Amino acid sequence: MSRCGFVRELTSWLSGGGQTCRFPYSAVLAEFHRVGKHFVEKEVLALLDQARTQLTVPATAREPQARLLGDFLDVALDKWDGRYDYRSYLALRLLRLPGGGDVAGPFGARRDRDRLLVRLVADVLAFELTAASGATDLLPERRPSRDVVSKRYRLGVRAVSPALARLGIAGMVPGREAVATPDELRAVAADADPAGELVLRLTMLPVHVSHDEYLFIRVLQSYECLFAGVAEELRATIAALTAGQAGRATERLAYARQQLTAAGPLFALLATMQPEAFRTFREYTAGASAIQSRSYKLMESLCRTPEGSRLDSAAYHQVPEVRELVHAGQPSIDDAFRAAVRDGLFAAPEGGRVEEEMRSFAAAVFQWRRTHHRLATRMLGPRAGTGYTEGTPYLAAARSIPVFTSVACEPRPVPHRADQRQP
Repeated sequence: MSRCGFVRELTSWLSGGGQTCRFPYSAVLAEFHRVGKHFVEKEVLALLDQARTQLTVPATAREPQARLLGDFLDVALDKWDGRYDYRSYLALRLLRLPGGGDVAGPFGARRDRDRLLVRLVADVLAFELTAASGATDLLPERRPSRDVVSKRYRLGVRAVSPALARLGIAGMVPGREAVATPDELRAVAADADPAGELVLRLTMLPVHVSHDEYLFIRVLQSYECLFAGVAEELRATIAALTAGQAGRATERLAYARQQLTAAGPLFALLATMQPEAFRTFREYTAGASAIQSRSYKLMESLCRTPEGSRLDSAAYHQVPEVRELVHAGQPSIDDAFRAAVRDGLFAAPEGGRVEEEMRSFAAAVFQWRRTHHRLATRMLGPRAGTGYTEGTPYLAAARSIPVFTSVACEPRPVPHRADQRQP
């Protein structure tokens, strides 16, 4: 659709009463995809701002369709509003990352997160194969070679294989890893709610038209899904330690550790980005950086309470909600473990198993940090970060931050298993 056609369609929607169920999402997405969010013209943004103004009902009282539209417009207009950041770049409000809520019954939330992870990875693989076949002109700049697309497919399937196994799907195609095509992956994780596919489409608003930005956004969204899940497991670990349930604490912490160690292929997938493509679209992401990841900082602060210098750093000032939780006395595994040992809540063998799992989890975090630093060094080089940090030197300094202090945890490597093979 041409820009003029888009303007006519949106103007018609506005003059027709602005029914949320008839909002021209496809036309808006097409316009944003045509030029990239950073380059959408002010006339278009002004019309979208007018559409948002028509949603006069407070967000908390809106019916689901109106809430979806309001959240989408907030994401689409983040640069217009001067609110652009990591969360709006990844459209995390639209993704609505599954949370546990009930620490006694984790399996529903775990399944929801696995399904979302598979959907995100399946979607990027579908885009890769569609673009390679010439069937789409979405994000046309710097298309990767067919060899790179094949590698991305292999790594993507490997990245979701543990989730597929937990969903009871792995091995459905004899002689091949998990499932065979992106369409099969998408079918596995498809929601019963048909609105799920629309939400997935709305969470893809690249700032530029570089092909690899699609991969970048989906992998970062996958990591946010992962960190949100790990944070839920850590909360449950704290609750179990506080109740003197060493076995339950060990199981929840072990599951969190498995999530981190199984995510290695996601880094390998991200490492297939073309550095020049990354540097091109990164010029327009200033103000949005992984340093603003609330889920990661929540995970870190649930392990142990950050010392004052860390809490007063740029890393935490950019996630004020997490900082406030810490100031309000958010408990940590470190504190809960010390209290359980002090109060004799479990026998020595049980305490030893918890302590060993804490060490294993810390090792997985250290490994994640090292891999993140290596990838950032390859992509960024000496360039500064986009989240108002010095870039890779910041990551280098953060690698050695203790995960726990109640047990001795050295930054040692995590042995690679079959599901962590590098390309």
